[in-house]
Amino acid sequence: MAEKLDNSARDSAISQLDGWGLVEGRDAIAKTFVFPDFNAAFGFMSRVALKAEAMDHHPEWFNVWNKVDVKLSTHDAGGLTALDMELAAFMDRLT
Repeated sequence: MAEKLDNSARDSAISQLDGWGLVEGRDAIAKTFVFPDFNAAFGFMSRVALKAEAMDHHPEWFNVWNKVDVKLSTHDAGGLTALDMELAAFMDRLT
């Protein structure tokens, strides 16, 4: 089981990500990705889904046309873990 990051490790990891921010009232991070069209957004989601499945770590997300809203938190750890940071960095590298 992944261990929850302490505040210092969490803040340090978030500072290395592009455009991710803390979710108010939760130990989670969020980002909205905007693409040229639905095809690009869906392609992004498909590539992330393959990585998430390989990690056994799945995002909370919502898609409307060219936007993908993502929230990451490790539910069984009760907050943010290195898995969330790894998946967020992967998403950043795709865009």
